[in-house]
Amino acid sequence: MKNNNLKKGVGTNFTNNDPDEARRFFRNKLKRLTNKVTTVYEAVFKLICDGDYLAIGGFGGVRIPVAPLHEIIRQQKKKLGFAGHVSTHDCQILAAGKCFNRCDAAYIVGLEARGLSKNSRRLFESGNIKITEWSNAALAWRFKAAAMGLPFIPSRVMLGTDTFHYSSAKEINCPFTGKKLLALPALYPDVAIIHVHRADVYGNCQIDGILIADPDIAKASKKVIITTEKLIPNSQIRCEPEKTIIPYFCVDAVIEVPYGSYPGNMPGEYFSDEDHLNIWLEKEINPDDFKQFLEEQIYSSKDFFEYLEKNGGLKRMRQLHMQEHFLDQEGKG
Repeated sequence: MKNNNLKKGVGTNFTNNDPDEARRFFRNKLKRLTNKVTTVYEAVFKLICDGDYLAIGGFGGVRIPVAPLHEIIRQQKKKLGFAGHVSTHDCQILAAGKCFNRCDAAYIVGLEARGLSKNSRRLFESGNIKITEWSNAALAWRFKAAAMGLPFIPSRVMLGTDTFHYSSAKEINCPFTGKKLLALPALYPDVAIIHVHRADVYGNCQIDGILIADPDIAKASKKVIITTEKLIPNSQIRCEPEKTIIPYFCVDAVIEVPYGSYPGNMPGEYFSDEDHLNIWLEKEINPDDFKQFLEEQIYSSKDFFEYLEKNGGLKRMRQLHMQEHFLDQEGKG
């Protein structure tokens, strides 16, 4: 039976979910196989503008594109929108630079079992960030709707919850059954930044392990920056086409960044640096200590590789590689 008493969330829809507008942009994207290899500095400088809406790949502390995130705060990009889809250290970095002023929040501030980011919490509690709430599934499905070229996707998630109340979703009647559903607006980011295991110079990407929403994020976003552990020949891509998770025509920039998820985990490559992540959390307790920490670790580093050297370099990366592959039964390296 049709329900005319339909509710809608009070949150703001931060992006335009009109698929035809997105299609007009995508129609003009370059479809030729061209070499897209560049530097982290150039990719951030040319492809990310103040006010853009960002989506970050990975999941929590797993497979996160740390090098471009550092560069974003070094270049002082401001007034960004941010999709907080299981965002732990990536949110922590962007919050450290006060880079965003609006956030679609599903999972933010917490670094999972490690604890809460006190600096991120201060930023969100300051009232300077506009927030619209979602569940993790709802935010992932918003990307899926955009990847499908739709203005929204129907679901039952969040119905009857306070999360729905603070979202920008709307109740609708199913045209087939008359049952109440929730319409989740499509999310078309301006820029996606994704770290992958392997890519060729054109932007064809391979990812080992859990994919999260990354294939949908890449297809939904107007511009896509890829960092990769390793650049591989296009011939290898062609020999294993079933492994191409993100196709070249979605991608605008490719940068080879070994250990690019550090201090996060890269499945099959290296474990997360729990000691370093805990230092971040400890330094955040006192704002002055944290400011000095950021200066020493990020602002005074000319690039991500200098940051790695400051935190143990190849010796530490080798230790984390061994820890990823040879954890004992107690969880110790």
